[in-house]
Amino acid sequence: MKKTLLLLAAALLMTACGNQEAQLKERAAELCRYIPDHELREESREYLTEDFYCVLDTMFNHLPEFEAMDHEWLHYFVTGNGGTIADFDVVGVEQTDKTHAVATISVRQKWEDGSFDPNTDVEEHKLVMEKVGGKWLISDFDEHKADCLRHIAIARDEQAKRDAISDYLVNEIGKQYQKGEICIPTLMLVASEQADSDYVPVLCDCWVFWYNIVGDTLVCVSGGNHSGLMSLNVENGKYTVTSFEQTVDGAGNVASAKRIFGSYYDIYENVHANEQVREAVRKEQLKEYVKRNNLNVHYYQDYGWPAVEIEKRD
Repeated sequence: MKKTLLLLAAALLMTACGNQEAQLKERAAELCRYIPDHELREESREYLTEDFYCVLDTMFNHLPEFEAMDHEWLHYFVTGNGGTIADFDVVGVEQTDKTHAVATISVRQKWEDGSFDPNTDVEEHKLVMEKVGGKWLISDFDEHKADCLRHIAIARDEQAKRDAISDYLVNEIGKQYQKGEICIPTLMLVASEQADSDYVPVLCDCWVFWYNIVGDTLVCVSGGNHSGLMSLNVENGKYTVTSFEQTVDGAGNVASAKRIFGSYYDIYENVHANEQVREAVRKEQLKEYVKRNNLNVHYYQDYGWPAVEIEKRD
């Protein structure tokens, strides 16, 4: 009798384990549908842990696209690129503890008409699931959450640094020029150190421009170049410019630039002397400024020159 009960208990345990695995596989298949396609859908919030949702939301909605899309790992969170759709198949699921499980996912891209390219490789990925409030949600995909967090931290630090430099150029350097309605600097950072102390040196080639808004055009009324070494202080992630050693004008310009930029002089000179690079950076940063401030502006124009379109319109 005891032996029979033990066998029955073992059978029930095996059945329960089998049911649990089947339920997890079913849940993993459902979760795969919410791996974001280019941008997050609002309904996907329910299927991601709160911190992971915030990470992806930041990547897709709050960081400049041209920066985010440069990173190879991001393709793990984007499906359907180039007219294809990701076809997910759950190979298996292993529950690692009471609140975590890892699903092995087979992914193959198919065309929008449902057909497969015979040359398309089948890729294997890992979907980490976490039980939150009694529900299994996405916690990580291919262990790239750490990459997400690291990139976001770097991007936010870089933006904080740029914001501090821009504020300094507008408020301190900008007052040297004839004022217009808006002062928008152009920043070209030659070299910068990651903040591992409270002092952060930044070698930069910057331009300060004042504009008036005339119709849909930013008309430049004044401006000039300011290159050199920015010294920044950082405290709790907030940067402040403490000093700015600039290259001198006139005959001593090259000598002062070589002294300030040192081993980075050639990089500085290649940036500083290349008008095409400068205008490309200027246009890109004006586009960001216009978008961030919801300005109805489509062109910028320097005195005596034709207007330049900031962004192609459909």
